Amino acid sequence: MSLDVEHYINLADEKLGAQVIYATDDFFADKSRLIQRADPKWREGVYDENGKWMDGWESRRKREEGHDFCIVRLGLIGVVAGVDIDTSFFTGNFPPAASIDACYWPDGDPCALTQWREILPKMTLYGNSHHIEKIDSDEVYTHLRLNIYPDGGVARLRVYGRPSVDWQGLDQRQRVDLAAVENGGRALACSDQHYGNKSNILGVGRGENMGDGWETARRRTPGNDWVLVELGHAGNIECVVVDTGHFKGNFPDYCSIQAAYVEDETGEALISQSALWSELLPPQKLNADDIHEFTAEVVGLGPVTHVRLNIFPDGGISRLRLFGTKA
Repeated sequence: MSLDVEHYINLADEKLGAQVIYATDDFFADKSRLIQRADPKWREGVYDENGKWMDGWESRRKREEGHDFCIVRLGLIGVVAGVDIDTSFFTGNFPPAASIDACYWPDGDPCALTQWREILPKMTLYGNSHHIEKIDSDEVYTHLRLNIYPDGGVARLRVYGRPSVDWQGLDQRQRVDLAAVENGGRALACSDQHYGNKSNILGVGRGENMGDGWETARRRTPGNDWVLVELGHAGNIECVVVDTGHFKGNFPDYCSIQAAYVEDETGEALISQSALWSELLPPQKLNADDIHEFTAEVVGLGPVTHVRLNIFPDGGISRLRLFGTKA
C-alpha cells in the first residue's frame, strides 16, 4: 500500500525533540545521525578513526549471534501511519533486513518491563534505497525500536504520523496555536515551494535560517502564491502571527488570509474552493525579517477548520501562528 508522506508529520524529527536514546552498537556511524532532518550526504574520501565516514547509523560487523537495534524517542507522541527506512549511500554495508517495534511509555524511557509491539514485520532491505511502508494501526506510541538483521548501516529513519493531542482535556477558554505542528496542524498544499517546504511554517520555535521556512520561486506570471493549512482542531481564530524571520530581500510585499469550516472536501476540490473562502485577515503590509502580530485586524468568522495564507506576489515566510480557542 502506498503512503502519501506529504499528509503526515515526521514524528521522529529531531527539530521536534526526537532522540535516538540507545543503540546496541554505533561503532562506524553515530546513532544520532539516524533522525537528522537534513537528507543524508556522501563525503568522498572522508574517514574518521574508525573508518569511512557515513551519514547515518552504522554498527560494526557482528561476529556473534543476534542482531543490532536502536531505540528512538519520538518528538511527538502519536499514531504512526508509515515509515521510511532510508539506506542512501549504504551499498556494501546495508542490513539485508529490518523490522520495527513500538511501545507507549510516556513516563520515561523503555526498560526491561516495557512491552513492545511489532508494527512492521521483518522485511527485505536494498542498498542506497528508500523503503516506504504503510503502518495500519490506530495505537498511540512514544518510542520505536528499529531492528536490523544482523548489522550494518541505515542513513535515515522517518516516522510519518499524526500527533496525539488531548483536545477534550483542553479548556475551551484557553488560547492555543491551532495550526502548530505539535497540535496537529498540517500544510496540505501550496502554489510553489521551490526553496523551502510549506510544512516549515508550522514548526516549533522561530526559523533557524531561510531554509527553515517556506519560500517560493520568483513569480514571473500574474497572480500570487499561497499555502493551505488544516488546523489541528476546529477553532475560533483571534490572533494571527506572520513571521518573516531571515527573509530580507525576498519577503512578500503583503499577505492576507482566508478561512472556512470544511467537512468533506479534499484534494483539488479543496484547493479550488479555497479561493472563495471568507476573509479572515484583510491584506496586511509585511516587513523584512520581522514578527507581525495581528489581533484587531482579524475578522470574527466563528469556527473554522482550514485557512489559506496568500502572499503577494511571492517570497518567503518563516512561521505562521493562528492563536485561538477550540470550537
